[in-house]
Amino acid sequence: MRSLSSLCAAAALSLASMTAAQAAEVAFAVGSTGESTLAYRLGLQCDFQRNFTESATGRFTGYWDTAYTYWQGDKTASNNSLSLAPVFVYEFAGETIKPYVEAGIGVAFFSDTELEGNNLGSSFQFEDRLGFGVRFNGQEIGVRALHYSNAGLSSNNDGVENYSLHYAMTF
Repeated sequence: MRSLSSLCAAAALSLASMTAAQAAEVAFAVGSTGESTLAYRLGLQCDFQRNFTESATGRFTGYWDTAYTYWQGDKTASNNSLSLAPVFVYEFAGETIKPYVEAGIGVAFFSDTELEGNNLGSSFQFEDRLGFGVRFNGQEIGVRALHYSNAGLSSNNDGVENYSLHYAMTF
């Protein structure tokens, strides 16, 4: 638990330095795993401040996403995780409403290696995501599928999926 506290402090300092020069969004999400474990996520998204490509159809860009997730267990104890991921986004052109699709791969650290009967094998996990949604007036709403796995770095690797609805707003 001490290492999780240290990780939280390091993530907070990193985010504070990133957001000083970049636009940031606060993101909230609620979702569920295949085992019906509820997951509540609070995150901070910091825009890359760069378009990799832009056309009349849309633009390819991205953001850094860091988040805390509370996994509410009913069969076993609850779990907590911290994650950090670069997320790449294709945002379609639009006047006020801009649909987007996103994908990313990052890392996550869980406070326990078990989640609702799934043996994660280690606290360290990779976080893969796919999502889509719409952006409008400094806000966004969308859906995401997140997969956590240690990619075979441990002999146990049950992994877990989380399907969620999220909302973010720029500040």
